[in-house]
Amino acid sequence: MKDEPQEGQVRVRLDLSYDGSAFSGWARQDSRRTVQGEIEDALRVVTRSAPGTRYELTVAGRTDAGVHARGQVAHVDLPDGVWDEQRDRLVRRLAGRLPHDVRVWRATQAPPHFNARFSAIWRRYAYRVSDHPGGVDPLRRNHILWHNWPLDVPAMNEAAERLLGEHDFAAYCKRREGATTIRTLRALRWERLADGTAECTVEADAFCHNMVRALVGAMLFVGDGHRAPDWPAAVLAGRVRDSAVHVVRPHGLTLEAVGYPPDDRLAARNREARNLRTLVGP
Repeated sequence: MKDEPQEGQVRVRLDLSYDGSAFSGWARQDSRRTVQGEIEDALRVVTRSAPGTRYELTVAGRTDAGVHARGQVAHVDLPDGVWDEQRDRLVRRLAGRLPHDVRVWRATQAPPHFNARFSAIWRRYAYRVSDHPGGVDPLRRNHILWHNWPLDVPAMNEAAERLLGEHDFAAYCKRREGATTIRTLRALRWERLADGTAECTVEADAFCHNMVRALVGAMLFVGDGHRAPDWPAAVLAGRVRDSAVHVVRPHGLTLEAVGYPPDDRLAARNREARNLRTLVGP
């Protein structure tokens, strides 16, 4: 994956959001509706490019089917001439072409060495749960999970504190061949919002597949009294998937924001992100 566009191209950063309810995830798939597919198809149309042309997007965090994004970031390499012609009207033209469940808010020329995926230093997600005995507001049903047990937010925060830091999160991830499951969890906290919703904020340098939804599932078991606050940390220490850890449904999850270093640190960050990580110490 290149950190610089080819000669004659410009790297463009796209800031976007989407409602994932009707998408089969981010990544383009044949015969399935995806966020990447919709945006790439719209780019081809609004730039009046030849049929078959594909401007491939690289994204900060691939989201699964049903997962939403408020602060997603992607990049695309466009020919110089296309960017010169479209730079001042690309966002408006995309708004006229894209379906209403995906929006591009900004399209800007990226600084040197910018890579939407490898340059990122953190991603922040929110997972929202309602434990109201009557269920979830019908107008928000595609964004909030209903948990049919009262939740003890302080107990979930006690459990969350024991998971912070750099660990091997194999117990909470779906493994991929050749990929590490070592991650640095920067923030994990629950808050009871004014409307009664329990909101979990999760921030890490990166996430492996199913990690956020598995962590939330473990903490919900603590919140409803089925497990003690030390149980999620004990599962983590085991470094193997525990059948008792329930991966919660995707619709409560939203990618809220992605963070990047200063421009003069982008190249170094790209190299760091590609290194295979190991844990230091016992």
